[in-house]
Amino acid sequence: QVQLVESGGGLVQAGGSLRLSCAASGRTFSRAAMGWFRQAPGKERQAVAVISWSGGTYYADAVKGRFTISRDNTKNTVSLQMYSLKPEDTAVYYCNVQIGGTDYWGQGTQVTVSS
Repeated sequence: QVQLVESGGGLVQAGGSLRLSCAASGRTFSRAAMGWFRQAPGKERQAVAVISWSGGTYYADAVKGRFTISRDNTKNTVSLQMYSLKPEDTAVYYCNVQIGGTDYWGQGTQVTVSS
């Protein structure tokens, strides 16, 4: 059974930084894509950043140049370093792992950016 546990959310002022981490367990993740999605109130969940098993990355246009995704295959973790945070980054952030076409999700962690 796949389990994803996120940590690192919180309240920060605009221009500040936060680092989100996700610890995965229950499967072998070295060949899985891992990523972060977010969902703001009244909006659909959207991809923020994704990293493939080989290290290839995708970033949403809204976060390019400000967020950096990384993974440690030896520890089954994926992290999201967020800089220059904006109020529009406020959302619940979810860790995601895709294995064999199946999506697995963490419970979500709240990020709130005050202006």
